Amino acid sequence: MSFMMSMNPSPSSPPPPLSSPSESSSTPSTLPVRTIPGSYGWPLLGPISDRLDYFWFQGPDTFFRKRVEKYKSTVFRTNIPPTFPFFSVNPNIVAVLDCKSFSHLFDMEIVEKKNVLVGDFMPSVNYTGDIRVGAYLDTSEPQHAKVKNFAMDVLKQSSKIWVGELTSNLSTMWDTIEKDVSEKSSSSYLAPLQKFLFNFLVKCLIGADPSNSPKIAESGYIMLDRWLAFQLLPTIKIGILQPLEELFIHSFAYPFFLVSGDYNNLSSFVEEYGKEIVARGETEFGLSKQEAIHNLLFILGFNAFGGFSIFLPSLLGTVASDTTDLQQRLVKEVRQNGGSTLTFDSIKEMPLVQSVVYETLRLNPPVPLQFARARKDFRLSSHDAAFEVKKGELLCGFQSLVMRDPKIFSEPESFIGDRFMKDKGLLDYLYWSNGPQTGVPSVTNKQCAGKDIVTLTACLILAYTFRRYDSISGSSSSITALKKA
Repeated sequence: MSFMMSMNPSPSSPPPPLSSPSESSSTPSTLPVRTIPGSYGWPLLGPISDRLDYFWFQGPDTFFRKRVEKYKSTVFRTNIPPTFPFFSVNPNIVAVLDCKSFSHLFDMEIVEKKNVLVGDFMPSVNYTGDIRVGAYLDTSEPQHAKVKNFAMDVLKQSSKIWVGELTSNLSTMWDTIEKDVSEKSSSSYLAPLQKFLFNFLVKCLIGADPSNSPKIAESGYIMLDRWLAFQLLPTIKIGILQPLEELFIHSFAYPFFLVSGDYNNLSSFVEEYGKEIVARGETEFGLSKQEAIHNLLFILGFNAFGGFSIFLPSLLGTVASDTTDLQQRLVKEVRQNGGSTLTFDSIKEMPLVQSVVYETLRLNPPVPLQFARARKDFRLSSHDAAFEVKKGELLCGFQSLVMRDPKIFSEPESFIGDRFMKDKGLLDYLYWSNGPQTGVPSVTNKQCAGKDIVTLTACLILAYTFRRYDSISGSSSSITALKKA
C-alpha cells in the first residue's frame, strides 16, 4: 500500500496552477462575477426537452458541447435525466465542464455527496440489502468513516495475493481469446474479460473461490451485470431503436424483484464464503454483519467489477486499434524493464505503460458523470468567470469533456500515449476517481478507495499482454489478430 501511495509523483512543470475551490469560495476573486447562464425551461416541458436531447437527438457528449457553445461558458444551468415520469427527481443541475470549476466537486467543505452518486436519482436501497452503502454516504455521516476504512483495509489485505491472482486468471482469459481467434479469426472478448474479472476480484476482495458454488462460478458475472443494469438503465443511453428506448428504458425505475434472485445468491455467497472479511468488518470497523456483507458486495460488483468492465475494453481497444508505433514501444519497455516476474514494483520502471493508462482514463473515464450538492452558498470559479452557487444546488460534471479542457491539456481531443511522461504535473488534473490522480483517498473525502490499485492493475494487464504478444489487433469489443512473442 505504501508503494501505491508513491505512485503519485510530485508535479514537474505543471500547467498554471488552479486556485483551490476553498480559496475561490472564501477570498475575493479577480475574475468577473457572472450570472450562471442557461435555464431549466418551463416546468415539465423543459426537463422533457433536455431529456430527449440527451438520450435521443444529441447524445450526452453533443448535449454538453452544444450548450457550452451556446452560452459561451463551461458553467451553465440545464436539466439532466432521468426526468418525467420520475416525479420525485429534480433534474435541475449546474454543469461544471472545465478543470477549474469541476474541482469544486471534491472540496468537502463546500459540497456534500449524500445520495448523489448518479445525481438526484437514487436506485432503491433494495438493490443494496436495504442499506445505504458507502458510495451514497456523505463524509459528514459517522458511518462513512467506518465504511471507507473497511474498504481501504479490504484492498490492503487483498494486495498480498492481487498480482498472483491477476496473472493466473489473465492467462486463462488470453488462452480463451487465442483459441477463438485461431478458430474464428476473431474473438469477442467481453465475456472472457468479465469471467476473468469476476474470478480474480472474488478471490482478492471476498477471499473466496467462486468454484465453491457451481452456480456462482458459472453465472456470477452475469448476475452482477443484471444487478448493475437494472439500477442504472434510467440514466444510460443504450442506443437502441428510438422511441422504444425512451418508452421502455428511460420512463420508469426497474423494481428490485427482477434481480432479487441474483442479488440474494451473491450476498449468500459472500456471507458463507467471505466470513473472515465480513467478521473483520464487524470486529475491527464497527459494522453490522449485514452492513459488512452489502458494502463488500457493492465494492466487488459496482466499484470493481463494474468499473473495470467499462475501463478495460476501452484500454485494450485503444491499444489494439493503434496504428502508430505505440505497441512496439510498449513491447520494448515491458520486456526490458520490471524484472522477470511482474510485481507492483515492476510498474515503477514502466513510465510509458503508466502514461497510456492515464491517457485512456483521461479520454474515457469509467464513470462519465460526477455529482455534488452545494453544502452552503459559495462562489464557484471557472477559468474565465466566477458564479454564485446557492446551498442545495446540484452540480454535475461530464468527465470526458472536462478532461478535454484545452487550457490544461494540449491537443485535448487526441490520444497521446506518452502525454503523462512528458508532463507528470498533468496528473493534478486527472480527475477520473472523484478527485485528482495525485490525491490520497481518506475518510475525509470521497475519492475512490481503490484509485491506485485500479491504475496498477491496468498497468499490470498491459505489461502482461505485451510480454505475451508482439502485437494485438482489434477494437473495444473484439480481438482480430494476435502475434505471440
